[in-house]
Amino acid sequence: MATTDHELTLAEIDKPNLIFRLSWFDWLWAAAFLAGAAYASVHFSHYMGYYEHIILFGSTFALIGLGWRWKQMRIFSLAVALASLFAVARYPALDAANHDFWLKYFLSSQTAFMWMSALFPAAMILYFVSLFSRSEFPGQVASALTWTAAGAGFTGLLVRWWESYLMGRDIGHIPVSDLYEVFILFCVVTSLLYLYYESRQRVKALGGFVLMIISAAVGFLLWYQFSRHAAGIEPLIPALQSYWMKIHVPANFIGYGAFSMAAMVGVAYLVRVHAGEGSIIAERLPSLEQMDDIMYKAVALGFAFFTLATILGALWAAQAWGGYWSWDPKETWALIVWLNYAAWLHLRFTKGWRGAPMAWWAIGGLFVTSFAFLGVNIFLSGLHSYGHL
Repeated sequence: MATTDHELTLAEIDKPNLIFRLSWFDWLWAAAFLAGAAYASVHFSHYMGYYEHIILFGSTFALIGLGWRWKQMRIFSLAVALASLFAVARYPALDAANHDFWLKYFLSSQTAFMWMSALFPAAMILYFVSLFSRSEFPGQVASALTWTAAGAGFTGLLVRWWESYLMGRDIGHIPVSDLYEVFILFCVVTSLLYLYYESRQRVKALGGFVLMIISAAVGFLLWYQFSRHAAGIEPLIPALQSYWMKIHVPANFIGYGAFSMAAMVGVAYLVRVHAGEGSIIAERLPSLEQMDDIMYKAVALGFAFFTLATILGALWAAQAWGGYWSWDPKETWALIVWLNYAAWLHLRFTKGWRGAPMAWWAIGGLFVTSFAFLGVNIFLSGLHSYGHL
């Protein structure tokens, strides 16, 4: 056995790294993506500052690296880019959305968001149909619908960005500035995180559980839109007029999405434990060990991005308010979230905690995170009160 392990280790050492395993098509795809970024940099340069160009090319290189490791992401990113550019080209003025066929029924931001809001719940239902019917076909359709919904949401955000500039250059801003926009971002980010694990670890049976939290967010989004008329684009308040928003908020919501996914995998873990061996749930869901591993990886990823977002938020606060930390309710609850998941990871590493206790903890962490994200805006006030309902 020792010899075999040694041989496996040598094989892993001798395995070429990612760069040397790339094909000519991989490089062609990267060149095409860079060309698109260069086009955007030149064509929209009068809307962009120095930091916006850095963010654009930083995001481009990140997407290229992600596409090299995750082939489905290439199709997704190209589809979103082409759909967004097509929509922008059909927008000589904001009122074009009222009479242009493609904008009115598919590609204006509000239409894209409505498609997203219909497709995510439909995908959730089909994932559960696949789980309980022992049929793969509904699950395959559910995956396609989830990809499409994420694409619609992402395209809608990019088009909304352009729509804000059509309202006025002084109004234009990245669409991550209010609860309506960040709930859409949450749905897109969480679905993409799940789709990554679905493609890499063959865990389609978890789709219904993860889509439950996304569908709940869609439900809130629809209520917020129609009850509070929240879909309008508003000018940024002075504190939000910063390049920090473009990196702080997305990093935060990668963290929120990963924590939410970990919680829903925890739900699936507990369902399998209580279902018992021999049941259809036990037969169709991934093994307890695999779900425990996914839950851990999701928490670790979320913790890394949430830590980065917290640091970026402190730097932003220093610029906007003159201090890195002011014990504002939002900041205090962000610290509570950070400590919660730091303790989760610490006990896993040092005490070897696994299984049901960590699943329950991940679920409880979702409630803590939800209060930090939404509850603070409803019940507390402070420097971040611009996000209230």
